[in-house]
Amino acid sequence: MTIQTSVCVVGGGPAGLTLALELARRSVPVVVLEASGHFNRSFRGESVSPDSVWLLDRLGLLDRLDGGYVQMHRMEISDSGHTVFRAEFSDFRYPHPFPVELPQPTLLAALAEAGAGLSDFRLLQGATATGLLYDGEGAVAGVRARTSEGETEVRAMLTVAADGRFSKVREMAGIEYRKVPLERDVIWLKLPFPYGEWDDRTYRVRIRGDQHGLFIPTRPDSVRVGFNIPKGGLREMRQRGLGALYERLDLLAPELSGAVRDEVRSWSDTSMLDIFTTVVPRWAVPGLTLIGDAAHTLTPILGQGVNHAIIDAVTLAPLVEKAMGEGGSTGALLSASEVFQREREASVARSRALQLRQERLFTLDGAVGAAWRRSLYRVVSSSPWLVRKVLAGAYFQLQEPGERVAKMQVGM
Repeated sequence: MTIQTSVCVVGGGPAGLTLALELARRSVPVVVLEASGHFNRSFRGESVSPDSVWLLDRLGLLDRLDGGYVQMHRMEISDSGHTVFRAEFSDFRYPHPFPVELPQPTLLAALAEAGAGLSDFRLLQGATATGLLYDGEGAVAGVRARTSEGETEVRAMLTVAADGRFSKVREMAGIEYRKVPLERDVIWLKLPFPYGEWDDRTYRVRIRGDQHGLFIPTRPDSVRVGFNIPKGGLREMRQRGLGALYERLDLLAPELSGAVRDEVRSWSDTSMLDIFTTVVPRWAVPGLTLIGDAAHTLTPILGQGVNHAIIDAVTLAPLVEKAMGEGGSTGALLSASEVFQREREASVARSRALQLRQERLFTLDGAVGAAWRRSLYRVVSSSPWLVRKVLAGAYFQLQEPGERVAKMQVGM
């Protein structure tokens, strides 16, 4: 089977589906290939930053998601049992000042539902890209895929790799990149939320020495827990048994000691995330563009993955629309992709730099290092100006300061 379209998007995550929806709304025919047959993804990014909430409102999607997310009102960092940093998001005067916790299946289902009503939107689930197609001049001309109906060719003027941090399309295209491993990995698990001891509108970071944990409320009544282990240290921790995991939670969050013993009975109740960043010097080659994690993998700190995925999509869509309107030549689409990279690189670099600074703070050990970290957090926390400056770099790169509003106009 052969499908002819203008744009083929490989990957039905936040970047791919948002881009496809925006293209279809602009009357650019698009086909999305998603390997999974469903959206039930575990331990994927659920933190959506205020800028992305603002974008989802402008795109007319926030009402579709009503009731499916929870607003976060504050961030709190504790070190050695003492609160050293606290930020109230209500202090930020932007149209949408609050990040939200939104399960990724809920977001993806809303995007797919919005796209399903458009004639130029087509989503093929259970479709795995197996190779790239090329034209006579060596430009990418689409994708070969394996589907439930057999081998399929999707021929397109532009192919978009939105297939994540381990992008197969990026590998197949031979696009160079540099993977920068960090000093730690993260073990994720979910536990019942400890109502009565915690409020469910606070991001919590707990630190003791060189150990730290993230505690993130998630819908409907759980807390996502992520704690660091040394890079490649999962095998050693498993050899020590689940008791080592329980002891880590006892140290960082004794409020969860009972829950972790009740809920985590085997290592299959956890998930390990390999922490690294990816730097891709060139995001596009003729006929192919990378977006989202395929173009710039970030770390879990401050939930920037979903944020940059959505911003990538709404930045690229109008550029592709314009290039298609000018004939959709390989050269025009490559120029549009290069403009896209120039517009997005600085923002990604700022987020990466902020994340790496936080990573270095988290890994400080010893009495001197820990004391310096606590002092730094306290200094920043004591100054509203410094709090705004630090968090604005991660959360408020798009919105203009102003009073909060109930609704935003749809459309970019």
